[in-house]
Amino acid sequence: MNCVEALATALPRPVRPGSCFAVVAPAGPARLDTQKAMQWFADRGYRCRVFPGAIQAEGYLAGADSQRLHDLQGAFADPEVDAILCMRGGYGSMRLLDQLDFEQVRGNPKPLIGYSDITALHTAFYRHTGLITFHGGMLNADLLGAKRAPTEASLLAQLGGLVRAGEPIVHPADFALTTVLPGAASGPLLGGNLSMLGATMGTLAELDTQGCILFIEDVNEPLYRVDRLLTQLRLAGKLQGVKGVLVGDFAGITTAALTPLLRDTFAPLGVPVLAGWRSGHCDPNVCLPLGARVTLDSDAQALVLEQNLFEV
Repeated sequence: MNCVEALATALPRPVRPGSCFAVVAPAGPARLDTQKAMQWFADRGYRCRVFPGAIQAEGYLAGADSQRLHDLQGAFADPEVDAILCMRGGYGSMRLLDQLDFEQVRGNPKPLIGYSDITALHTAFYRHTGLITFHGGMLNADLLGAKRAPTEASLLAQLGGLVRAGEPIVHPADFALTTVLPGAASGPLLGGNLSMLGATMGTLAELDTQGCILFIEDVNEPLYRVDRLLTQLRLAGKLQGVKGVLVGDFAGITTAALTPLLRDTFAPLGVPVLAGWRSGHCDPNVCLPLGARVTLDSDAQALVLEQNLFEV
């Protein structure tokens, strides 16, 4: 049984035109053109509120821990905020883990959007509140960076509740997928950045993989380090109980180069593995609803949503 099955987190409202996005920076800093950001949201019919830490920097962090934590918790608490969009990854999210108010998040469920270092928040919130979050495009690199379709469209469609139970999460047809191991399986889609999954072992954000469809991606990690990270998860017992594996982009490693390692790691488990999915540090960057129940069909090279993501 998954550790959050007994949690009774309410589904948030869908994010529709007129909704307000909070822009926060729980991890690293980035230069933000506030006017450009506000115009981006306005052009799509949304409002936005840029929290103070999003325009601060303290070395490799976007402001002090206290500021970044205050912004994140404040965004969940603010009744005017409908969704929380991270500005970038980098490093810093896991520094906040032991200070997070999970009760506040559970009582104010809102979509949190980001990837890379934000994996620590995805896994922590799901483990302690059952909150579905979104492994999707962030403000600076993806949305203001004008990444190719369907980066923006996949994010806004899922946030808007336009992808319903029984419908596929569409992958761009011009990017080939690879069936590494055949089969089909269902479960909550969990995971994110592989390096962060390793780094958060033994913490409040340690991933409970029992019965899940595991999603992994990474950037600029050589093959031997990907091997080391997967071996760490295996030796920690985190691969036992996984029902299927969706492999996102591993920037710097081709799917062909990665496939033998994936077969070696997952074939003994007898689970389906589908690789080459364009999610992560890539262009386009397809949004994925982490924590949502899905069916992975490696033979059909399809991912189907099995639940509604919002109140209907």
